[in-house]
Amino acid sequence: MDFVEYADRELMAIDLANKLAGALRAALARSERVLFAVPGGSTPGPVFDALCAARIDWASVDVLLTDERWVRPDHPRSNTRLVRERLLVERAAAATLLPMYQPTDTPEEAVARVTEAIAPHLPISVLLLGMGDDGHVASLFPGTEGLAAALAEDAAPVMALRPPEAEEPRLTLTRPVLDGALSKHLAIVGETKRAVLERAQRRSEAEAPVRAVLGGLTVHWAP
Repeated sequence: MDFVEYADRELMAIDLANKLAGALRAALARSERVLFAVPGGSTPGPVFDALCAARIDWASVDVLLTDERWVRPDHPRSNTRLVRERLLVERAAAATLLPMYQPTDTPEEAVARVTEAIAPHLPISVLLLGMGDDGHVASLFPGTEGLAAALAEDAAPVMALRPPEAEEPRLTLTRPVLDGALSKHLAIVGETKRAVLERAQRRSEAEAPVRAVLGGLTVHWAP
């Protein structure tokens, strides 16, 4: 794991966007199409704002969410909505979004359809993650039924999980898909999350799921 510290959040957003753009260009130099996986939440928004104008062959980029809350795509808490409004604009509007949400009553009903849609595009070329105060990444929350299966080396690419503390059930990418990304980045801000990350290195993956993706990960942190 590499740790990059920035003076402030604005500087981190700009520099991280540049690094992600460089990673995408490098991936496109090797492949005709690349897969860019991104999180929801509050931290990536400023990164998306800076990245969306980057000079990249966005028409050759497929964008995939690392996880999705089971709400309609126009819902304020939808990760799909965040990506459409803040990443897939300007030059990045030419990218293709691989839907993580399907119009089913439950995420469990959508697993097979989503898996079929994303499987031909794997592995992830460039991955951006966020992390919660409990050490979760994507929707791999500690204490969730089914977490052990999602963290297994041979886990299916996509799983439906119902974190007890979350407002909605989730669909999430699993450990082998996330950890198998060719370029992995984690963006966190604040002293609390820095301390969570430090503790995670001494805990089990079940207690702090972020530990499952630390190998080869570049962490970007700002106070």
